[in-house]
Amino acid sequence: MSYLVLARKWRPKRFAELVGQEHVVRALSNALDSGRVHHAYLFTGTRGVGKTTIARIFAKSLNCERGTGADPCGECETCQAIDAGRYIDLLEIDAASNTGVDNVRELIENAQYMPSRGRHKVYLIDEVHMLSKAAFNALLKTLEEPPEHVKFLFATTDPEKLLVTVLSRCLQFNLKRLDEAQIGGQITKILQAEGIAVEPGAVHQLAKAADGSLRDGLSLLDQAIAYTGANGENALTDAALATMLGTVDRTRVGALLGALAAGDGKALLDEVATLAELSPDWAGVLDALAEALHRVQVKQLVPENDVEAGGVDVEALASSLRAEVVQLWYQMALAGRRDLHLAPSARAGFEMCLLRMLAFRPVEGDVVSAGAPGATQRSPGPAAARAALDMGAASGSPPASQRARAPSAPPRAPGREYATPAIASPPPVATPPATAQPAAQDSPAADMPSQPAAPARHVATVDLDASCWPDFVAALDLRGPVKELAASAGFIAWSDGVLRLSLPPTDDHLKAPFLVSQLASALAVPLGMQPQLRFDAAPGVAETLHARNERQRDERQASAESAFLADPQVQRLMSQRGAKLVPDSIRPYDE
Repeated sequence: MSYLVLARKWRPKRFAELVGQEHVVRALSNALDSGRVHHAYLFTGTRGVGKTTIARIFAKSLNCERGTGADPCGECETCQAIDAGRYIDLLEIDAASNTGVDNVRELIENAQYMPSRGRHKVYLIDEVHMLSKAAFNALLKTLEEPPEHVKFLFATTDPEKLLVTVLSRCLQFNLKRLDEAQIGGQITKILQAEGIAVEPGAVHQLAKAADGSLRDGLSLLDQAIAYTGANGENALTDAALATMLGTVDRTRVGALLGALAAGDGKALLDEVATLAELSPDWAGVLDALAEALHRVQVKQLVPENDVEAGGVDVEALASSLRAEVVQLWYQMALAGRRDLHLAPSARAGFEMCLLRMLAFRPVEGDVVSAGAPGATQRSPGPAAARAALDMGAASGSPPASQRARAPSAPPRAPGREYATPAIASPPPVATPPATAQPAAQDSPAADMPSQPAAPARHVATVDLDASCWPDFVAALDLRGPVKELAASAGFIAWSDGVLRLSLPPTDDHLKAPFLVSQLASALAVPLGMQPQLRFDAAPGVAETLHARNERQRDERQASAESAFLADPQVQRLMSQRGAKLVPDSIRPYDE
């Protein structure tokens, strides 16, 4: 009993039957209908998207006995012979097996002869990038000026390996990867024709696993039919496909995200343990997690777009998670997917990725969610601070303007509330003694409503000038981009709580608000107060830390070269033995 696989049984025989690739079909149809057919075509694209199929239909259109056109009849002897793969004037050559120059020379010699039956002799060379350079060079002249009756059709998955001289002689068409809807629609159509029932979830899994290749999707469909024994009575079920492909139920992904959003670490690991019983592909679970996060982010930022739920409560997650947290988790899922092979085991790598997400979950209100390891209470928000002030006024405590005030906290970007370790705040700075004020009962304004105190004038408590600026910056405990900002800034002036710095236009990207805020916070302790930072484009008075480091490095380099050349042994080798100094080969001893 012979069986023809679905990918061959359902191979399109006309342009109208092709799935996708409308841009290629339109160009070839117009060329055939108008008679403006080029002598060489190159079809590129990933596996299973229709390169060879389009080439065969094109060859059939050229040689159909009912005339050249974009719609071959499919009934004449020529069309049937091409469909069966036995047409003598269609020569299909596998370049992976015929890579040598001798094979190409034989092709060139045969090309000179007229076709045996049809109007055109068509050479279809598959995986043409596998030809050797010598074979390409032998083909070039014939490819540029072939006989009138010869057409070349090339197909390749790697056009980057083709010579530019070959590309310039062909009309190139890039076939696109098919999307899941196109593959799923074709699979549904084939199953209906085959009389096999299927659940929508199974079609979705097959279309997703096909990864843009319809041929791969049909091969998986063959495998699924054999695995499930599907026929007129048995259907292809979602659960059976999940078991065959090693995928997980999408509701499991929703449960993982729900536990992450709730900050429930125990529920999260319990769900992982349940998944482990199914022996899933952990990399595939991370892919599904990233896809779900993508749908949640679309729902948050573009709510008017319809988003498929896919077993995940997208609405609830979109309303309970901050947009930047979704972005962060998405990047963590991608990084975990990339590094999964480095983990001690795939499950351990998957768990660690989820625990990393758990560590960076948002807080609820002003206090970190209960149960978080190392959770610390945050400073009260504006409402709580206002209530505290009102309570202090009611209890007769002195006004805020008469109490010592700690340095103000650095401004926090909106929506950046994450659970982070507590950071010791700088010690409070004693305020200068207040000048004597008249008693409240003697003041003419005693009966008037209290007015806000005038803002205190900042007074610089540290002498900072141009000469000490590089050492001052070097002593700061900074890392990363904020360290680069401090080292690139030059000193201009420091007075009245305002620190003016210079920054060249080429470093404007370092003036991001969060970097400026971090630098101001780092300066609060040594300056005794948190300064206001202002940046000017004019060059600074002081030498920057970067400039000083470069100057000192140049001085060390010059000193090392002078010491080396002054060495008597070196001088003897250069004068007596003709030794020569290799440029840039000398380094200071400490380097």
